[in-house]
Amino acid sequence: MKELRSRSCSPRSLPASTALALLGVVACVSGPGPEPADLVILHGKVYPGAGAPMAEAVAVRASEILAVGADAEIEKHRTESTTVLDANGGTVLAGFNDSHVHFLSGGESLDRVDLFDAETVEEAQRAIREFAAARPDAPWILGRGWLYGTFPGSLPTKEQLDEAVPDRPALMECYDGHSVWINSRALALAGITSETPDPPNGLIVRDAQGEPTGVLKESAQELMSEVLPAPTREEKLELIKKAVRHALSLGVTSVQNAGMSPDEFALYAELERRGELLVRMYAALGAPPGFSEEEAARYEELLKQHPDTPFLRTGAIKMYADGVIESRTAALLEPYANADSTGNPNYSVQDMNRIVEMMDKKGWQIFIHAIGDRGIRMALDAYEHAAEVNPPPARGRRHRIEHIEAVSADDIPRFTKLGVIASMQPFHANPIPNVLEVWAVNLGPERASRAWAWKSIQDEGGRLAFGTDWPVVAIDPRPGIHTALTRRTLEGKPEGGFVPGERLPLEDVLDAWTTGSAYASFEEERKGTLDPGMAADIVILSADLFALPVEEVKDFEVVTTIVDGKVVYSRDAGAVTSRQP
Repeated sequence: MKELRSRSCSPRSLPASTALALLGVVACVSGPGPEPADLVILHGKVYPGAGAPMAEAVAVRASEILAVGADAEIEKHRTESTTVLDANGGTVLAGFNDSHVHFLSGGESLDRVDLFDAETVEEAQRAIREFAAARPDAPWILGRGWLYGTFPGSLPTKEQLDEAVPDRPALMECYDGHSVWINSRALALAGITSETPDPPNGLIVRDAQGEPTGVLKESAQELMSEVLPAPTREEKLELIKKAVRHALSLGVTSVQNAGMSPDEFALYAELERRGELLVRMYAALGAPPGFSEEEAARYEELLKQHPDTPFLRTGAIKMYADGVIESRTAALLEPYANADSTGNPNYSVQDMNRIVEMMDKKGWQIFIHAIGDRGIRMALDAYEHAAEVNPPPARGRRHRIEHIEAVSADDIPRFTKLGVIASMQPFHANPIPNVLEVWAVNLGPERASRAWAWKSIQDEGGRLAFGTDWPVVAIDPRPGIHTALTRRTLEGKPEGGFVPGERLPLEDVLDAWTTGSAYASFEEERKGTLDPGMAADIVILSADLFALPVEEVKDFEVVTTIVDGKVVYSRDAGAVTSRQP
């Protein structure tokens, strides 16, 4: 319907006596009508975020939220030109903001064999064999996602991969990204033999005779870089665009890219200039051991050359304190329960403190991957040291620790004390055999009792930001939401839940994926809630999540994704490819 707008009237339209009485200076004023909306969403279960009261409808003007309220209130903003979306009783909330992804790798994973659901060696081999048969001309067979618990002894062998791919080199990345499984042809191409030394912070897994078994851990993976086929720049751009469309189809409107090179950042900058970066991105640049003042100066120059835009921002670095618990490369305070080793941190205490102090002084935010209790403590200690020696940065400190799988009880309150954000990925705690029979066994019951302690950190006043670590697991928020709510597998096991005291209520889970992630990238005043004036990044879901039994919350579908006030994905029409001028 056409919205009636207010209008003014001049003194000449008034009776002459009235005009004279007012000396000819008369105005007829009526109150202004509701501002027209470009888009409205009606008949929804609207969760504005951050514990705000539920509503029914949302109005959008240009790229911002105009109003949130009851259907009747929002209808007042509707005009003949307003786009109207019917939520049909589904939940409406701010777009998901994945606080930890590896976006280009995620795009690459979409074209590789996925082994995450393979529960046995035979299932993994069958998936690889079928993938290879469908690509007879591919020079390499590439895949990812295998789990330690799939294999006897927790590690695969080259012979097992040779059986699936005997005629070509093959490489399968572990789900966590910290190990690769390669066949005999790939080993030969890379020249890896019993004489090849282990690189710093890396391990070539060997048998009793010293021969490589087909698994490379941590930095040893880089031994394959010279022989692996590398995509061209244009191919990388297409992979990112494919990743964008995939993210939008799952309601993900923002991502935080946890570690990249300046060359990779330039790819996103190019797509942003083209109007083809439809997911908002906050990028952290990699800072390996030995990171120098000269390298920091290059990052500072990149920051000047690429000022923040609404779709691409940086100002953060990423460090890897340690590895992972499954392969016993995470750094622990005490030895693993089943090995005479505490793992090895990637940085010395002095080097980590130096880099953190240097970048904190320059005003950069710092992400530190830290999984074991020793790695976590090193990160917290480095942040505490920086706060003691540096004045506060202009925008404040919001340093982060990524993953936090096995934290010491003594360190849980320090997240609040130091203002450190707990960036966690709930689906990593999915209690499949990989977690219960490898992860938990490696740690022992006492440390495993604090597995992924997101509720304990929040209860102490710490801030959470949730994500997926794509492609470690799918960028789809639904499995992680389920894990955070239930601490059970998607099939509902174990019945009592894995460390069930760490379950969170639905509002807290959604907040960690929206408002928490926005805070973690210094963007809480622009996105993360559906308050008036905020960016119109919205997702419409197929179900009212708040009316479902907790075990069924995961079963929703994304109906519509809106970014910057524009529909960029619909279940019926798919995703768009560029931003309209």
